[in-house]
Amino acid sequence: MSRFSAPIAEQIWDMKYRLKSSDGTPVDATVEDTWRRIARSLAKVEKDPAVWEEKFYTALEGFKYLPAGRITAGAGTDRSVTLFNCFVMGTIPDSMGGIFDMLREAALTMQQGGGIGYDFSTIRPKGADVLGVAADASGPLSFMDVWDAMCRTIMSAGSRRGAMMATMRCDHPDIEDFITAKRDPARLRMFNVSVLVTDSFMEAVKANKSWDLTFNGKIYHTVEARDLWNKIMQSTYDQAEPGVIFIDRINAMNNLSYCETIAATNPCGEQPLPPYGACLLGSVNLARLVYAPFAKKASLDQEALSELVATAVRMMDNVVDASRFPLPQQAQEAQTKRRIGLGVTGLADALLMVGLRYGSEEAAEQTERWMKAIARAAYLASVELAKEKGAFPLFDAEKFLATGHMMEMDEDVRAAIREHGIRNALLTSIAPTGTISLYAGNVSSGIEPVFAYAYTRKVLQKDGSRTEEEVVDYAVQLWREKFGDKELPDYFVNAQTLAPMDHVRMQAAAQKWIDSSISKTINCPEDISFDAFKDVYMAAWDSGCKGCTTYRPNDVTGSVLSVSESSENVPEAETGAEVVYISEPLDRPQALEGNTYKLKWPDSEHAIYITVNDVMINGHRRPFEVFINSKNMEHFAWTVALTRMISAVFRRGGDVSFVVEELKAVFDPRGGAWMSGKYVPSILAAIGGVIEHHLITIGFIEGEGMGLKSDPQSQVVQIGGAPRGKACPSCGQYDMRMIEGCMTCGSCGHSKCG
Repeated sequence: MSRFSAPIAEQIWDMKYRLKSSDGTPVDATVEDTWRRIARSLAKVEKDPAVWEEKFYTALEGFKYLPAGRITAGAGTDRSVTLFNCFVMGTIPDSMGGIFDMLREAALTMQQGGGIGYDFSTIRPKGADVLGVAADASGPLSFMDVWDAMCRTIMSAGSRRGAMMATMRCDHPDIEDFITAKRDPARLRMFNVSVLVTDSFMEAVKANKSWDLTFNGKIYHTVEARDLWNKIMQSTYDQAEPGVIFIDRINAMNNLSYCETIAATNPCGEQPLPPYGACLLGSVNLARLVYAPFAKKASLDQEALSELVATAVRMMDNVVDASRFPLPQQAQEAQTKRRIGLGVTGLADALLMVGLRYGSEEAAEQTERWMKAIARAAYLASVELAKEKGAFPLFDAEKFLATGHMMEMDEDVRAAIREHGIRNALLTSIAPTGTISLYAGNVSSGIEPVFAYAYTRKVLQKDGSRTEEEVVDYAVQLWREKFGDKELPDYFVNAQTLAPMDHVRMQAAAQKWIDSSISKTINCPEDISFDAFKDVYMAAWDSGCKGCTTYRPNDVTGSVLSVSESSENVPEAETGAEVVYISEPLDRPQALEGNTYKLKWPDSEHAIYITVNDVMINGHRRPFEVFINSKNMEHFAWTVALTRMISAVFRRGGDVSFVVEELKAVFDPRGGAWMSGKYVPSILAAIGGVIEHHLITIGFIEGEGMGLKSDPQSQVVQIGGAPRGKACPSCGQYDMRMIEGCMTCGSCGHSKCG
């Protein structure tokens, strides 16, 4: 019998984690082979590999311990990829040479599959003097554009494009431009962005004081702290970004505050890391550890939990020695601190199984107790490893035990560390688990509530047809197996029905015993008032969270799947809109109106001429065909191909604005060019810009980087009156949800955050 409890779980395994040869032939015949591959690989560094291979296999068996996707896909494959998920790159020097050295390091890291974070606060603000060249600085955002263009072309491990986090301090002179940068939807698409908020800034906001924006000791501007806070809030209210990171709290609570300073995080924010910091991830599946689910005696098996955590810590510690690293600085950081990020998944399902309503005071208290049990087990396991293998090289007992987090640890754990040391400097983190949660049978993701108890997923078959299958939450499936069609109890709640403050309560409860941070989305209703929205962030600050990420569905962010609460049995996600495209190409009229544009690429001998012709339909003008010509014969083949392909797309009708987005995203590894004050990553991107300009001119799209203005040939049919979210770029399904700080597809698990 298959180990998979749902078809989607097996499909995720086959697509993302199953080892296959270069021609696509499976090497892992079963998921047991995948577990065996991982266990054998991570046991190789042990003195008795055979014994530990069996123990590691037992932990993996039944999806109890879930290593992060990079470990599951890469361990034991001999592929040149890193098994680490999270990197923060080196401090960016405030010099042109240093900046592009950092860009090269970023490319090398992302090429091996790592998500990266950068603090751009170290780059001088726009307009500052550049000594020696009689010029003004272009500012950090201009260099973020360069990073963004580079990232679009780097395909990371597991067929995912790279993900990046950009942070900027709340006192940097360019902070207001940073806050609003992503209002242009075509800009910084590969970045998540977060503001580093300091304690002094929060105090100034609460006291309604002024706030200086400074760089290298020079005050550039003075603003009202509350005004700046409101700009951050307004942007995230409208755009879901930037996130907020309480950076002073992170540094104060860091076990390594005596030897490192943190100024950035990985793309999803659960790993605040120092320069060249690296961390690997894994999760204990709480949903698989509940004894007698839904019975009066239901409880989490504490003994099994402690044993599983201890084994997981040992496996993760071994990853430090088994993994490759893109850069030697990253290897040194990982090996001298041996940081790991053990978290959980299936929390919401586990709470349901023991009869608790996610978000309630009782659920928060239970979550805190479970997290404490995990922290104690992890730290004591790391002490045992230190006895056997030695403490991490930078361990200093007196300084380590005096840090903020360790001051709150139980005295027996502190005593053990004082006597024997500890193997890993930091041990706990709650990371995004969207894909591995699907792989584990659609358990609830991380510490998030259940998103939808059941929904219908369209699956693309080999013959091109699509079939529908029901995807059911793990806890709901167990309920069905025990009680059939019996109505779900009222403590079954989901992300759509929870009050925002319930989310905050759960995040704060978990954070108390997590030494790194938490990737979590606080879902807010579309009609939440701006003042109530701001209160969510202030509550996160007041309750001890290290950061805050919210999502409010609207016209800009996209609507999440709507969930019916009126169903007699299981609430199901409603089907959304169907976009109807013209099935046959339009006939070409004898005469068309159009415009021809001259494009001169720097350092190119010949110009390129781009003609866009339009057709009139019901009084509206829309693009019909494109001609691209140049005297440069090196361009001949690709310009002809581009002409034919774009024209074919235009003649099919519908929303063709994606053509512009795709062209503008093309990056030339030989380098782009500065045109009209903007960095353009390739000549194809420049052509995309010309076509975009034309579409704006004729009124087909609203503006640069924006969508349709009017399109009489594209009809959007609403079913049940509920709008739906954006289509997944990987599988095309309209099932994108904001989970754990990142847009994630419920159908295939795709997430740009990795």
